[in-house]
Amino acid sequence: MTSTGFWFIDHLWLVPLLPFLGFLVVGLFVQKSGERPASSLAILAIGASMVLSWGAGWEYFTANLGRTLVPLKFEWLRFSPTLIGNMGVLVDNISVLLILVVTTISFLIHVYSQGYMHGDPGYPRFFACLNLFTFSMLGLVLSFSILQIFIFWELVGVSSFLLIGFYWNKPSAVAACKKAFIVTRFADLGFLLGLLVIGYYGKGFDFIYLTSPETIKNLEQTRLPLLGVSVLPLSAILVYAGAAGKSAMFPLHIWLPDAMEGPTPVSALIHAATMVVAGVYLVARLFPLYAATEAGLMTVMVIGAFTSLFAAVIATTQFDIKRVLAFSTLSQLGYMMLSLGVATMDNPLGFTASMFHLTTHACFKALLFLGAGSVIHAVHSNDMRDMGGLRRPLPITHATFLIACLAIAGVPPLSGFFSKDEILAAAWNGEHYVVFAVAMLVAGLTAFYMFRLYFMTFWSYPKDMHRFEHAHESPLSMTFPLMVLAVPSVFLGLVPFSHYVSIGQLEHHGVSIGHLEHHGINWWIAGPASAMGLAGIALAFLLYFHPNGVPGKIAFAFGPLHKLVYNKFYVDELYLFFTKSVIFRFISAPFAWFDRHLVDGSMDWIAQTTLLAGNKVRSSVTGRLQTYLFWSISGAVILGAIVWQIGGTVGWTLAFTGLGLVAMMFIWQFVLQLLNRSEPLKRIKQD
Repeated sequence: MTSTGFWFIDHLWLVPLLPFLGFLVVGLFVQKSGERPASSLAILAIGASMVLSWGAGWEYFTANLGRTLVPLKFEWLRFSPTLIGNMGVLVDNISVLLILVVTTISFLIHVYSQGYMHGDPGYPRFFACLNLFTFSMLGLVLSFSILQIFIFWELVGVSSFLLIGFYWNKPSAVAACKKAFIVTRFADLGFLLGLLVIGYYGKGFDFIYLTSPETIKNLEQTRLPLLGVSVLPLSAILVYAGAAGKSAMFPLHIWLPDAMEGPTPVSALIHAATMVVAGVYLVARLFPLYAATEAGLMTVMVIGAFTSLFAAVIATTQFDIKRVLAFSTLSQLGYMMLSLGVATMDNPLGFTASMFHLTTHACFKALLFLGAGSVIHAVHSNDMRDMGGLRRPLPITHATFLIACLAIAGVPPLSGFFSKDEILAAAWNGEHYVVFAVAMLVAGLTAFYMFRLYFMTFWSYPKDMHRFEHAHESPLSMTFPLMVLAVPSVFLGLVPFSHYVSIGQLEHHGVSIGHLEHHGINWWIAGPASAMGLAGIALAFLLYFHPNGVPGKIAFAFGPLHKLVYNKFYVDELYLFFTKSVIFRFISAPFAWFDRHLVDGSMDWIAQTTLLAGNKVRSSVTGRLQTYLFWSISGAVILGAIVWQIGGTVGWTLAFTGLGLVAMMFIWQFVLQLLNRSEPLKRIKQD
């Protein structure tokens, strides 16, 4: 352990450790102690972790350190004299930022869950798994090496599996958790291959070493045998496969909407602060490596831009309140990825914008999901067609939800306006005009589908009067986190973010543009973007503020196109068809035949042969002296023939040994026959 001179930074290893201890204590010892002990211990663990994180953040950012610190490092595995797997704690601007986001959002979700999960039979198990999930993400964020991050990467996957499938007796939840686990496993195979390639040819796993100019140059100049391609772009794309799986980028997005089968606090944690932002964080952590390869950045940018538009279009047709928010998350994650893709080390505005949007999105998306949970808690339905008019019975939920909708729609001066504006500016300054146009269109679609959700839920007219009459505001344990999250959703955009989180030199066409200042907004970009957002809100108002037949007529007019979008472009069905018709039929079936007929069949043949031989040998045991004498003499003859062929000392030794055994067998059988004919022995057996 190396002292940095800052107490909280030196003790950052406690930040993931405390939730892990909470998981152990709650999971092993408090399962049958009731709700209060379980939630109190879990909240205490994450609360202490949050305090340590904020202390470290205060030390790091107020001291204007701006450098990478390693308060803890130790050797874990030595693969070779030159290839060592280290573990430790890596502290820089993005790791400190992420621990602040993760611990704060997770703490509020833990508090919210007290009311939401009250009365659930799995209450203690839920809080234990929440602590495990938070521990896994914090360990991932603070990882010193790509090998260490892969371990916590898989722990995040296990945690999500446990929480998405929390209602294990519900078939849809079981299917959803398996789907998430399997899809991300395919993606993680790419990550693992990239890790092996980059570790072997780069001769190291540490992030500081891998992102150094010397290592990047070495990877760029090294070419794979046979393939002849450079190691750098190949390893970058392979690692990005893992990032795309965790962040649910197209075409690996299919698990995220189904993950809504878990309890709503789980959805909030996954979408705001843990699993899905892990992919964005991984690309940001290795950004110097991606910035050195055009193919890597192009992959990140194109997939991010397509996913943002693809998911936004689908969100405009969905009616499940949580699924609308799920596709919204997909779209916003695409925003973050495309922002990283348009950045370079000379013009890294997109890097800062991506991290900025990750932070603001964590606040208002957590608020949206927790607000949706409050609505579901009140009306016991996820379908927006069962809602309407809920602003009156749910005043706090309504007010905070409206703030979150305005923030994600990019309405000034809320936080989403500033982070979205920086992404658009990054795309424009990088001369990626097609990506800029896509991002601008997505801004309008985002405002439309979010206010479609808002008007259908809180305005319009109650669709189900029974649900409306029984709806009531959630308890303070649920509304308090909503009110807290509303504050950063409004004001976080006013923070001069680039003074704290940046990379490289901010330049455009060789001219330094210095730090990003929010009072220096480019209104030629922000103005049209705000107009797009307001146009989306206005269209949602016209169509959904009051019930009318226009949305149905529009859906009918678009006909097959609307059906295609409503069914999510049938991507899930295509996967299912490919799985059943190709994988199961042409891959799984031959393997099953091979296993059944050759592997199992050979074992069955050996067993049957053994049984048959046993039966044959058993039939020779007749109890007759003459039979044994026959076999003994036959054995002696065969043995004599063998000895005659071998000769020498060894041969005669074997011969005498064999004849001795034959003689002993003959004498033993003779004695048994005499005893069986003995009258006293017969009487003893009868008695």
